[in-house]
Amino acid sequence: MAGTGPAVPDVDAIYFGGDIVTVDAARPTAEAVAVRGGRIAAVGRLAEVLALAGPDTEMVDLGGRTLLPGFVDAHSHVSLIGFQAGAANLLPPPDGPVDDIAALRRELEAWTASESGDRWEWIVGFGYDDAQLAGREHPTRDDLDEVSRDRPVLVIHQSSHLGAVNSKALELLGFDADSQDPKGGVIRRRPDSSEPNGVLEEAAFFHAWGLSSKDFDDEERIRLVLLGQRAMAAYGFTTAQDGRVMSLKDLEILESAAAQGLLDIDVVAYPDVSLAEHLKDAEVSVPEYRGRLRIGGVKVGLDGSPQGRTAWLTRPYLTPPGDDPRYRGYPAMTDDAVVEAVGGAYAKGWQVLAHVNGDAAIDQFVMALRQATTRHRPADPRPVAVHAQTAREDQLDAMKELGVIPSFFSMHTFYWGDWYRETVLGEERAARISPAASALKRDMVYTSHHDGPVALPSSLAILSSQVTRTTRSGHVLGEDQRVAPLDAVRATTLHAAHQYFEEATKGSIAVGKLADLVVLSANPLRVRPEQIKDIRVLRTIKEGRTVYVRQP
Repeated sequence: MAGTGPAVPDVDAIYFGGDIVTVDAARPTAEAVAVRGGRIAAVGRLAEVLALAGPDTEMVDLGGRTLLPGFVDAHSHVSLIGFQAGAANLLPPPDGPVDDIAALRRELEAWTASESGDRWEWIVGFGYDDAQLAGREHPTRDDLDEVSRDRPVLVIHQSSHLGAVNSKALELLGFDADSQDPKGGVIRRRPDSSEPNGVLEEAAFFHAWGLSSKDFDDEERIRLVLLGQRAMAAYGFTTAQDGRVMSLKDLEILESAAAQGLLDIDVVAYPDVSLAEHLKDAEVSVPEYRGRLRIGGVKVGLDGSPQGRTAWLTRPYLTPPGDDPRYRGYPAMTDDAVVEAVGGAYAKGWQVLAHVNGDAAIDQFVMALRQATTRHRPADPRPVAVHAQTAREDQLDAMKELGVIPSFFSMHTFYWGDWYRETVLGEERAARISPAASALKRDMVYTSHHDGPVALPSSLAILSSQVTRTTRSGHVLGEDQRVAPLDAVRATTLHAAHQYFEEATKGSIAVGKLADLVVLSANPLRVRPEQIKDIRVLRTIKEGRTVYVRQP
């Protein structure tokens, strides 16, 4: 008599009793899902899946709620999300309380009594937006001197590309009337004077940000990584990105957290290309995680932010920040430097992510990719155009030809859509930001992200912004660029997994894939589009283990 083979162990958990959106074309929906050993063991009809249950199987009744694949973060900075969580919250409504300079000062003063306020040498706030402040002006050194004259103060613009400091911080930075603007940055000046007014752009600002955290010890740096991880899990992300690791020390901290087993979700790090010579080929663009951390490739930053009017455009800004009506922003790197950086990565088989907001920066990236492709001809490089806010139709054609994945910052339609229309780009160009529908018409794989800490790491805000494209004022910005809810979900699950070369193990609920799951309060495919933003993440599961539960 033939043997029946080894016994199959009972499944660890079965999810049932609600909508199950698999994002799997072969089986779009299911009645139940079983998990065994951190992977999906079965997907199908309730009776079939229940037959796999044993006495120790956890039966998870969704109670009418919705199960989706865990969200995959297409682009953010998980360590800086932790920094944001530690700093004073200067975000405007609805995410924070700051809509004028007085409120900004109050938040900074109150923060000094917090855990971070007691630990940090500098007084630091994160997330103010001059577009949402009364008077639409940046805070100046004079405003921040009222918070403290003895302790350095730094407030970080929501774009993370600009900020303002007080007089004490300017002294520590060595910025005065005789200081030249650093390459790739601007020290803004008082009217009719060369004296700094406290507002810093790009390279000048990054210097201040780096100095503010220079004295953090390893314990504090790891604390911030874990704060960032906690925030990501709370929004349903089971894979996060650290999208521009700027120093070997920062990479060392991530590796230390991983080695200590402190990472509950996967983290994919992309060191800045300036660190390339210090990276080992065997550790970059490899699929294996070590302690839930891997290095996915390298990152290059080619320009700034549209909302801060530092992105590099081919046509002038509607309203320039200075007196030059021809102002189009500026590049962060020379053509030769970009060609060298991209070509060097392609030669090593490394994935390249490029921060490109303005269409001039996109042109520069496309130029460098063409040269790198001609010289090295990688089989499947999957370069990523991060943000691609102002991508033109011809640029999308070039991206498809070169295998570029555009990762759109679709949440700009809400946060800065009105600002773009009225001040930055004008109605015509503003209506085309994050052109996801144009990408879909070309059958391109695109992703969408939150770019935390620029915005809160809200998975549902990403979905809502793609489907509704509604601004703060309720204006629909580029109705023809709206996408269907399922396309929006794909952009944050299966397509984002594809961006990481991980579509075989993540991004959909299918047998054999990792049991990375999220439970939502409602089904984003079935509620009215304007209700998507109100859906809540109730539970996040990484490889079968719950890493977040929303408290009542």
